[in-house]
Amino acid sequence: MAMQQEWANKDYYGDLGVSSTASSADIKKAYRKLARENHPDSNPGNKTAEEKFKRVAEAYDVIGDEQKRKEYDEMKSMINSGGFRGFGGTGGPGFPGGFRSTSTTGADFGFSDIFGGGAGGQTADGGLGDIFGSFFNRGGGPGRNARPSRGADVETEITLDFREAAKGTTIPLELTGDAPCTTCHGSGSRSGHVSTCDQCSGSGFIRENSGSFGMARPCPKCGGTGNMIEDPCPTCTGTGTVRRTRSITVRVPAGVVDGQKVRLAGQGEAGPNGKPAGDLFVTVHVRPDPVFTRSGDDLEVTVPVSFGELALGGTVAVPTLDNPVKVKIPAGTPNGRTLRVKGRGVPKRSGDNGDLLVTVEVAVPSSLDATATSALRAYAQAEKDSGFDPRAGWAGLN
Repeated sequence: MAMQQEWANKDYYGDLGVSSTASSADIKKAYRKLARENHPDSNPGNKTAEEKFKRVAEAYDVIGDEQKRKEYDEMKSMINSGGFRGFGGTGGPGFPGGFRSTSTTGADFGFSDIFGGGAGGQTADGGLGDIFGSFFNRGGGPGRNARPSRGADVETEITLDFREAAKGTTIPLELTGDAPCTTCHGSGSRSGHVSTCDQCSGSGFIRENSGSFGMARPCPKCGGTGNMIEDPCPTCTGTGTVRRTRSITVRVPAGVVDGQKVRLAGQGEAGPNGKPAGDLFVTVHVRPDPVFTRSGDDLEVTVPVSFGELALGGTVAVPTLDNPVKVKIPAGTPNGRTLRVKGRGVPKRSGDNGDLLVTVEVAVPSSLDATATSALRAYAQAEKDSGFDPRAGWAGLN
C-alpha cells in the first residue's frame, strides 16, 4: 500500500510550479527551467538539487504526457471528492475507520490488501492496485505496467584519475540490459506492422464504473500496450527488446568532481515496441592525486623551495595539468605564501580555466657539508649583526 499511497499523495503540478490548468507549453517550459537549474552536472554533490531534479523529471513524465495527465487528473479528482479516502485514517463512503475487517477464513483484510499489499503484491483484475499501477506504469507484476512510455533508466559507476576528471576524458563501458531487437528493429512484429488495439482504442486501459468508483485496468487484449501485434517477432517474442551486452563510449566532461553524476540521455534500457530508451546515469569517483588538490575550479599545488629562493627571489618550475610553467618568486617572500597563476587551473563549463594556486614551502636540509655549514654560520652572524630578529615582538618576549 505504501507505494500506491505515495503516488496518490504526489502533487506533480506543485513540483513543476504550475497550476492544474496550465497549458502543455507552460508545463514544458517550467520543466526545462527546473531541470536545467537542478541538473546533477550543474550541481555536483548537491543532494537537494539531485532530488529536485528527479521529482521534476517524474512530474513531467506524467503531466507532460497528454494521456497520463488525463488519468492523473481523474485520479486526483476522485481522491478529492472522497472516493479514495481511508489511507490508514477515516474511511471514505462505505470504508469507516480505515476499512479493516476479517474475512471468513479469520485473516485480517485491510485497505492495503485492495492495493496489492498481500499475496506478493498482486491484485485481481479490476482491483484498485491496477488503477494506481496503470496511472504510473508501476504495477505489481508482469503485464501490469500499462503503456510504459520509455525504457528503464540505468545507473553505473566509474573511477577516474584526478587529471582525467579535471581535463575530461572518454571511457568505454559495457552494459547488459534491454536493447532494441535487431530482427524486428524494435517493433516487436516480424513484418514491422503494428496495429491499434480495437478493444481499448490504443489507450491501453479499460475503464469501468461501479457506483461512486471510476476504475481503470490494463486492457486484457493488448496487455496495456495499446497496440496489437499479429505476427510476433520470433527473436524477441513481440516485446521489441532483447537482453544483450553492448559497448558504449562515455564522454566525461572536464571538471567533474568526486561523486558527481553524468547523465547520458537515451543510453539506458530500450523501451518496449520501439518506445524511447531510458537514460544512463554514471556516478564518477575520483582518485586523489599525489601532487594536486582542487578548490572549485582552481588547482592547488605546494612547491618545495629553499630559504635562499624566498629571501633572494628566483624562478621555479611548477607542474600543471599540461606542461610545467615558470613561476617567479619575489625577493622576501614569506614561507607558506600562495602565488596565483591565471588560467592554468581546471577547465570550466564556460570554456575558461580556473587558476593555479602555488604555495611555497621551505625545505630544510637534513645535513650540510663543511663548506655549506661554514657559509651558513657566517650568514647567521651577519643576519644578527644587521639587527634582524625573527621573533621580534612575538608572544610578548621582547
